[in-house]
Amino acid sequence: MLSKKIEKVLNAQVEKEFYSSNLYLAMASYTEVKGYPGVSQWLYAQAEEEKLHMMKFVLYINEIGGHAIIPALKQPPVEYGNIKQLFEAVLEHEQFITKSINDIVAACLEEKDFTTHNWIQWFVTEQVEEEASVNTILDKLALIGDNNLYLFDRDIMAVRSKETTV
Repeated sequence: MLSKKIEKVLNAQVEKEFYSSNLYLAMASYTEVKGYPGVSQWLYAQAEEEKLHMMKFVLYINEIGGHAIIPALKQPPVEYGNIKQLFEAVLEHEQFITKSINDIVAACLEEKDFTTHNWIQWFVTEQVEEEASVNTILDKLALIGDNNLYLFDRDIMAVRSKETTV
């Protein structure tokens, strides 16, 4: 049986994952209309992945005896500046999600909920990969500066493909 405290933090994470999906969807739309089809493809894929993360939380909460609550969401921003600023925002958001996952781990240990602690480890590992992916992109952007964004946009999906095959 899921304690009320763990149910509450997991439901809060449902909201965060759902917002992440919407945030990346908004970013994808923004970059698509700004003429960056590669970046928008990468962000659309991220949006879908975050939706799957949300679903994992919903299904787990319900399976373990809790009640997953589907939240209302605030609208994400609609303007993101340049591509580097956008990916800096992605990294900042992923760091926020990492902290939230770590807070769930801490709550599980406090509550001695070793089942959820074991289950959440997948997300701990996932967040390491998410932050590494965005850091790789920011490193590439630093190398090219404001020039050659066309090539960066064309090649960004290769960064994602490489990471998903590991």
